[in-house]
Amino acid sequence: MSISESIDQAKKELSSDEQILVSAFKLERIYKKYKTIIWGAVIVLLIFFAGRTVVDSINEATLQKANEAFLILQANPEDAQALQTLKDANPTLFELFSFAQAVKKNDVNALAPLSQSKNEVIADSSRYAQKVLANESADSVLYKEMALLESAYLAIKAGDAKQARTQLESIDERSSIGLFASLLKHSIIKVK
Repeated sequence: MSISESIDQAKKELSSDEQILVSAFKLERIYKKYKTIIWGAVIVLLIFFAGRTVVDSINEATLQKANEAFLILQANPEDAQALQTLKDANPTLFELFSFAQAVKKNDVNALAPLSQSKNEVIADSSRYAQKVLANESADSVLYKEMALLESAYLAIKAGDAKQARTQLESIDERSSIGLFASLLKHSIIKVK
């Protein structure tokens, strides 16, 4: 390597070192100018992630408590302490458990407050079960075809074949209760 090549190489190295130093000085100047903003953002991020971790752990503990209470209630549905724990920890699961118990016991009075639930599924199911247990015609979004079948059956019992036929024709033949609707239609024909 010749001296001129060595000098050129040294100039290139000095030039790249010089660029690194210039970049470092620019970075330092930016840091000094925005130091409070940078540290503020770092602190906000740390607080956010720490808070999120705390909230997640609290939610997990509450969920664990609700699950334990639910398991106790599966074994002993009359455990008052487990009922209260479930009601406090997970109100929706409490309503669902109460609904299942009320239907199991055919308790129309227990279904009445559940029919006013904020959870539409529980409210609709409770209203439907309440009407069915009272042998009344029911209207339901979730159990629409079952409600129609029940209404048709009650109309047949009351002797109103025309209304029963209208109710039964509203049920799709391809549905899971289409066969039952067809059987009831045939029973109307035989009754005439």
